[in-house]
Amino acid sequence: QVQVVESGGGLVQTGGSLRLSCVASRTIFTLSTMGWFRQAPGKQRELVATITSTYNTNYADSVKGRFTISRDNAKNTAYLQMNSLKPEDTAVYYCNSRRLSNSYWGQGTQVTVSS
Repeated sequence: QVQVVESGGGLVQTGGSLRLSCVASRTIFTLSTMGWFRQAPGKQRELVATITSTYNTNYADSVKGRFTISRDNAKNTAYLQMNSLKPEDTAVYYCNSRRLSNSYWGQGTQVTVSS
């Protein structure tokens, strides 16, 4: 059974940092594009960042220069380093593993940035 599990969310003050982790099943991780998405209350889920199996990255304009996505294939883990956090970054953050027509989601981790 494929699993995608996020961790690392929490409460942080404006300007602070958090690092999210996403562990995915070994059978899917290495060749998958890993992505972080977020959903704030009353809003649609939106893309935050992605990293392909060849380490190409893509970021939403709202997080460029503040967030960094990375991956460690040896640990089947993707990371999202979030710096200079703002209250508008408050959301549930979801990890996604995608390859061809297969897409797997984690359960989400809450990030709350206080002003």
